[in-house]
Amino acid sequence: MSGHSKWHNIQQKKGKTDAARANVFTKIGREIAVAVKDGGADPNSNSKLAQVIAKAKDNNMPNDNIMRSIKKASGELGSINYEDMTYEGYGVGGTAIIVEALTDNKNRTAGDVRHLFDKFGGSMGTTGCVSFMFKRKGVITIAKEDIAEDDLMMYALEIDGFEDINSEDEDVFEVYADTAKLQSVREALEKDGVKVLSAEVDMIPDNYVTPSVEQQATIIKMIDKLEELDDVQNVYHNATLDVEDEE
Repeated sequence: MSGHSKWHNIQQKKGKTDAARANVFTKIGREIAVAVKDGGADPNSNSKLAQVIAKAKDNNMPNDNIMRSIKKASGELGSINYEDMTYEGYGVGGTAIIVEALTDNKNRTAGDVRHLFDKFGGSMGTTGCVSFMFKRKGVITIAKEDIAEDDLMMYALEIDGFEDINSEDEDVFEVYADTAKLQSVREALEKDGVKVLSAEVDMIPDNYVTPSVEQQATIIKMIDKLEELDDVQNVYHNATLDVEDEE
Protein backbone atom coordinates (compact mmCIF):
# COMPACT_ATOMS: atom_id res chain seq x y z
CA MET A 1 0.00 0.00 0.00
CA SER A 2 2.97 2.27 -0.50
CA GLY A 3 2.19 5.68 -1.93
CA HIS A 4 -1.06 6.31 -3.76
CA SER A 5 -1.43 3.47 -6.25
CA LYS A 6 -5.01 2.33 -5.76
CA TRP A 7 -4.43 -0.41 -8.34
CA HIS A 8 -2.19 -2.32 -5.96
CA ASN A 9 -4.84 -2.11 -3.26
CA ILE A 10 -7.42 -3.51 -5.69
CA GLN A 11 -5.11 -6.39 -6.58
CA GLN A 12 -4.77 -7.21 -2.88
CA LYS A 13 -8.55 -7.37 -2.55
CA LYS A 14 -8.85 -9.62 -5.61
CA GLY A 15 -6.57 -12.10 -3.89
CA LYS A 16 -8.59 -12.20 -0.69
CA THR A 17 -11.47 -14.48 0.33
CA ASP A 18 -14.63 -15.25 -1.61
CA ALA A 19 -16.53 -13.19 0.97
CA ALA A 20 -14.36 -10.14 0.24
CA ARG A 21 -14.83 -10.64 -3.50
CA ALA A 22 -18.61 -10.92 -3.03
CA ASN A 23 -18.48 -7.66 -1.08
CA VAL A 24 -16.80 -5.97 -4.06
CA PHE A 25 -19.51 -7.33 -6.39
CA THR A 26 -22.22 -6.01 -4.05
CA LYS A 27 -20.69 -2.54 -4.10
CA ILE A 28 -20.41 -2.54 -7.89
CA GLY A 29 -24.02 -3.73 -8.09
CA ARG A 30 -25.06 -0.62 -6.20
CA GLU A 31 -23.05 1.57 -8.59
CA ILE A 32 -24.84 -0.10 -11.50
CA ALA A 33 -28.20 0.58 -9.82
CA VAL A 34 -27.44 4.29 -9.44
CA ALA A 35 -26.08 4.57 -12.99
CA VAL A 36 -29.23 2.95 -14.43
CA LYS A 37 -31.49 5.18 -12.35
CA ASP A 38 -29.62 8.27 -13.54
CA GLY A 39 -29.23 7.47 -17.23
CA GLY A 40 -31.09 4.33 -18.27
CA ALA A 41 -30.18 0.69 -18.85
CA ASP A 42 -28.40 1.06 -22.21
CA PRO A 43 -24.62 1.48 -21.81
CA ASN A 44 -24.41 2.76 -25.40
CA SER A 45 -26.29 5.89 -24.39
CA ASN A 46 -25.32 5.93 -20.71
CA SER A 47 -21.59 6.55 -20.36
CA LYS A 48 -21.73 6.27 -16.57
CA LEU A 49 -23.21 2.77 -16.85
CA ALA A 50 -20.62 1.81 -19.49
CA GLN A 51 -17.89 2.95 -17.11
CA VAL A 52 -19.28 0.90 -14.20
CA ILE A 53 -19.69 -2.19 -16.41
CA ALA A 54 -16.04 -1.85 -17.45
CA LYS A 55 -15.10 -1.59 -13.77
CA ALA A 56 -17.14 -4.72 -13.04
CA LYS A 57 -15.26 -6.63 -15.73
CA ASP A 58 -11.92 -5.33 -14.41
CA ASN A 59 -12.90 -6.95 -11.10
CA ASN A 60 -13.91 -10.23 -12.77
CA MET A 61 -17.59 -9.80 -11.94
CA PRO A 62 -19.57 -12.47 -13.89
CA ASN A 63 -21.73 -11.21 -16.76
CA ASP A 64 -24.80 -12.83 -15.17
CA ASN A 65 -24.29 -10.69 -12.07
CA ILE A 66 -23.88 -7.56 -14.19
CA MET A 67 -27.06 -8.21 -16.19
CA ARG A 68 -29.02 -9.08 -13.04
CA SER A 69 -27.96 -5.78 -11.47
CA ILE A 70 -29.05 -3.85 -14.57
CA LYS A 71 -32.43 -5.62 -14.72
CA LYS A 72 -33.00 -5.07 -11.01
CA ALA A 73 -32.19 -1.38 -11.29
CA SER A 74 -34.45 -0.94 -14.32
CA GLY A 75 -37.41 -2.35 -12.38
CA GLU A 76 -37.56 -5.77 -14.01
CA LEU A 77 -36.59 -7.55 -10.78
CA GLY A 78 -37.59 -4.96 -8.17
CA SER A 79 -35.19 -2.28 -6.96
CA ILE A 80 -33.89 -0.33 -3.96
CA ASN A 81 -33.23 3.40 -4.01
CA TYR A 82 -29.74 4.33 -2.85
CA GLU A 83 -28.59 7.77 -1.76
CA ASP A 84 -25.08 9.17 -2.22
CA MET A 85 -23.45 10.14 1.07
CA THR A 86 -19.95 11.47 1.78
CA TYR A 87 -18.26 11.52 5.18
CA GLU A 88 -15.01 13.32 5.98
CA GLY A 89 -12.59 13.47 8.86
CA TYR A 90 -9.15 12.67 10.18
CA GLY A 91 -7.42 9.45 11.13
CA VAL A 92 -4.31 9.16 13.29
CA GLY A 93 -1.19 11.00 12.19
CA GLY A 94 -3.20 13.84 10.67
CA THR A 95 -4.44 11.62 7.83
CA ALA A 96 -7.32 13.17 5.88
CA ILE A 97 -9.97 10.56 5.03
CA ILE A 98 -13.00 10.73 2.72
CA VAL A 99 -15.63 7.98 2.77
CA GLU A 100 -18.18 7.69 -0.05
CA ALA A 101 -21.27 5.55 0.47
CA LEU A 102 -24.45 4.45 -1.30
CA THR A 103 -27.09 3.75 1.31
CA ASP A 104 -30.78 3.08 1.83
CA ASN A 105 -30.48 4.14 5.49
CA LYS A 106 -28.47 7.31 6.17
CA ASN A 107 -28.64 7.04 9.95
CA ARG A 108 -27.27 3.50 9.97
CA THR A 109 -24.41 4.34 7.63
CA ALA A 110 -23.43 7.54 9.43
CA GLY A 111 -23.38 5.65 12.73
CA ASP A 112 -21.28 2.81 11.33
CA VAL A 113 -18.73 5.18 9.79
CA ARG A 114 -18.51 7.41 12.87
CA HIS A 115 -17.98 4.34 15.07
CA LEU A 116 -14.93 3.31 13.02
CA PHE A 117 -13.45 6.82 13.04
CA ASP A 118 -13.75 6.79 16.84
CA LYS A 119 -12.53 3.20 17.26
CA PHE A 120 -9.28 3.86 15.42
CA GLY A 121 -8.43 7.16 17.10
CA GLY A 122 -9.81 9.48 14.43
CA SER A 123 -12.60 12.05 14.32
CA MET A 124 -15.38 12.48 11.78
CA GLY A 125 -15.90 16.11 10.81
CA THR A 126 -18.30 18.19 8.77
CA THR A 127 -18.76 18.17 5.01
CA GLY A 128 -15.83 19.92 3.34
CA CYS A 129 -13.43 19.65 6.26
CA VAL A 130 -10.85 17.67 4.24
CA SER A 131 -12.21 17.37 0.69
CA PHE A 132 -10.62 20.70 -0.26
CA MET A 133 -7.26 18.89 -0.01
CA PHE A 134 -8.18 16.53 -2.88
CA LYS A 135 -9.01 16.79 -6.58
CA ARG A 136 -11.41 14.39 -8.29
CA LYS A 137 -9.80 12.74 -11.31
CA GLY A 138 -10.33 9.79 -13.59
CA VAL A 139 -7.43 7.36 -13.12
CA ILE A 140 -6.50 4.76 -15.75
CA THR A 141 -3.80 2.24 -14.85
CA ILE A 142 -1.51 0.69 -17.47
CA ALA A 143 1.36 -1.73 -16.84
CA LYS A 144 4.77 -0.17 -17.43
CA GLU A 145 5.93 -3.33 -19.14
CA ASP A 146 3.29 -2.81 -21.84
CA ILE A 147 4.21 0.69 -23.05
CA ALA A 148 6.99 3.28 -22.86
CA GLU A 149 6.20 6.53 -21.05
CA ASP A 150 7.07 8.64 -24.11
CA ASP A 151 4.66 6.62 -26.24
CA LEU A 152 1.93 6.96 -23.64
CA MET A 153 2.51 10.71 -23.38
CA MET A 154 1.83 11.08 -27.10
CA TYR A 155 -1.80 10.19 -26.43
CA ALA A 156 -2.12 13.33 -24.30
CA LEU A 157 -1.93 15.30 -27.54
CA GLU A 158 -4.38 13.06 -29.37
CA ILE A 159 -7.10 12.06 -26.90
CA ASP A 160 -9.59 14.60 -25.57
CA GLY A 161 -9.77 14.37 -21.78
CA PHE A 162 -6.29 12.84 -21.31
CA GLU A 163 -4.66 15.20 -18.79
CA ASP A 164 -1.44 13.84 -17.30
CA ILE A 165 0.63 10.78 -16.34
CA ASN A 166 1.83 9.74 -12.89
CA SER A 167 4.84 7.42 -13.22
CA GLU A 168 5.85 7.17 -9.54
CA ASP A 169 4.57 3.60 -9.07
CA GLU A 170 7.12 0.87 -9.84
CA ASP A 171 4.75 -1.27 -11.91
CA VAL A 172 2.06 0.91 -13.44
CA PHE A 173 1.43 4.27 -15.06
CA GLU A 174 -1.56 6.21 -13.78
CA VAL A 175 -3.18 8.28 -16.51
CA TYR A 176 -5.20 11.19 -15.14
CA ALA A 177 -8.30 12.02 -17.13
CA ASP A 178 -11.27 14.37 -17.01
CA THR A 179 -13.86 12.47 -14.94
CA ALA A 180 -16.59 13.15 -17.51
CA LYS A 181 -14.43 11.65 -20.27
CA LEU A 182 -12.87 8.73 -18.38
CA GLN A 183 -14.68 6.04 -20.35
CA SER A 184 -14.01 7.67 -23.74
CA VAL A 185 -10.29 8.04 -22.89
CA ARG A 186 -10.16 4.38 -21.90
CA GLU A 187 -11.91 3.31 -25.11
CA ALA A 188 -9.58 5.43 -27.25
CA LEU A 189 -6.51 3.85 -25.63
CA GLU A 190 -7.88 0.32 -25.97
CA LYS A 191 -8.88 0.95 -29.58
CA ASP A 192 -5.22 1.71 -30.28
CA GLY A 193 -4.10 -1.52 -28.61
CA VAL A 194 -3.17 -0.20 -25.17
CA LYS A 195 -4.06 -2.71 -22.43
CA VAL A 196 -5.90 -0.98 -19.58
CA LEU A 197 -5.74 -2.63 -16.15
CA SER A 198 -8.40 -0.47 -14.52
CA ALA A 199 -10.22 2.84 -14.90
CA GLU A 200 -11.93 4.55 -11.97
CA VAL A 201 -12.76 7.96 -10.58
CA ASP A 202 -10.44 8.73 -7.68
CA MET A 203 -9.72 11.56 -5.25
CA ILE A 204 -6.09 12.63 -5.62
CA PRO A 205 -4.58 14.43 -2.61
CA ASP A 206 -2.74 17.70 -3.20
CA ASN A 207 -0.14 16.66 -0.60
CA TYR A 208 0.67 13.56 1.43
CA VAL A 209 1.37 13.03 5.12
CA THR A 210 3.72 10.34 6.44
CA PRO A 211 2.45 8.89 9.74
CA SER A 212 4.64 6.73 11.99
CA VAL A 213 4.83 2.99 11.27
CA GLU A 214 2.46 2.28 14.15
CA GLN A 215 0.02 4.92 12.91
CA GLN A 216 0.20 3.53 9.38
CA ALA A 217 -0.82 0.09 10.67
CA THR A 218 -3.80 1.69 12.43
CA ILE A 219 -4.83 3.58 9.29
CA ILE A 220 -4.68 0.42 7.19
CA LYS A 221 -6.88 -1.44 9.68
CA MET A 222 -9.32 1.47 9.74
CA ILE A 223 -9.53 1.63 5.94
CA ASP A 224 -10.05 -2.14 5.73
CA LYS A 225 -12.90 -2.00 8.25
CA LEU A 226 -14.51 0.95 6.48
CA GLU A 227 -14.33 -0.87 3.15
CA GLU A 228 -15.94 -3.94 4.72
CA LEU A 229 -19.11 -1.94 5.41
CA ASP A 230 -21.74 -2.85 2.81
CA ASP A 231 -22.76 0.78 2.29
CA VAL A 232 -19.23 2.12 1.74
CA GLN A 233 -18.15 2.39 -1.90
CA ASN A 234 -14.81 4.21 -1.69
CA VAL A 235 -12.31 5.33 0.92
CA TYR A 236 -9.73 7.99 -0.01
CA HIS A 237 -6.83 9.25 2.10
CA ASN A 238 -3.62 11.27 1.87
CA ALA A 239 -1.27 9.01 3.86
CA THR A 240 1.89 7.45 2.47
CA LEU A 241 1.62 3.84 3.62
CA ASP A 242 4.78 1.75 3.57
CA VAL A 243 3.73 -1.11 5.85
CA GLU A 244 2.00 -4.25 4.63
CA ASP A 245 -1.63 -5.10 5.30
CA GLU A 246 -1.56 -7.97 7.79
CA GLU A 247 -4.93 -9.37 6.74
